[in-house]
Amino acid sequence: MIIHTGGGSLPLAANLKWMFTELPFEARFDAAAAAGFTGVEFASCYEYAPEHVRGLLDSAGLVQALINTPGGEAGSQTVMGAAYVPGAEAEFREGVERALHYAAVLGAPTVHVMAGVRPAGADEDLAFATYVTNIGWAAQRARAAGVRIVLEAINKRDQPGYGLASMETAAAVATAVDPETVGVLFDVYHAQVDRGNVIERFERIAPLVAHVQIADNPGRGEPGTGEIAYERVLSRIAAAGYAGWVGCEYAPVGDTAAGLTWIERITR
Repeated sequence: MIIHTGGGSLPLAANLKWMFTELPFEARFDAAAAAGFTGVEFASCYEYAPEHVRGLLDSAGLVQALINTPGGEAGSQTVMGAAYVPGAEAEFREGVERALHYAAVLGAPTVHVMAGVRPAGADEDLAFATYVTNIGWAAQRARAAGVRIVLEAINKRDQPGYGLASMETAAAVATAVDPETVGVLFDVYHAQVDRGNVIERFERIAPLVAHVQIADNPGRGEPGTGEIAYERVLSRIAAAGYAGWVGCEYAPVGDTAAGLTWIERITR
């Protein structure tokens, strides 16, 4: 599915964690294809064998745009990722290797390496140094696999204590480690909650942005249900030269397919 804006065209990917939740996960692939999507993304597919997920993609005629590295067990310090957790380096590396294996089977060009939450009481400088070291190691493994990894900041209102401070910090880490292999996942919703000025901030780091995700604020519904002027935001993203996927990581306020009328409104 392509959205046409005043600044150019952008391909949309359905996020199957958030969209088509009226259906079981395995049925969401066909539903996304029937709605006109050609690409999908989701945070976790590790409950299934990678070959099974590849079969679901192929049957629906879909491309896998992005997957996340796996999180830890529910209630653990690493449930949101292990990169920012001192002492969890072995778990982090195992998760990256697993994600790269899934990416190879699924044909996913991009893996989001989740930062995770800094443990209470952990030294802030040590946690950040651990994160940068971990990303450096992940970049070496991703480069060998021909995969781009991306870093995402999550706003502190929704996820207090999340390690990565901002989109700008993500860009700084990517630049320091390897900007050819490490990029930024620019989530418009999180950027809006965290200080706003979405267009200006995107354009400042645009060369490093390798994946975009969207949702409106407040409520995290589809574009048009909140305060973000998505007609201008998406137009400026396209005009800045971004040519990657735009992941629809939003919670539809009603039926998923019926809510896709936002695309027509923005195109118009």
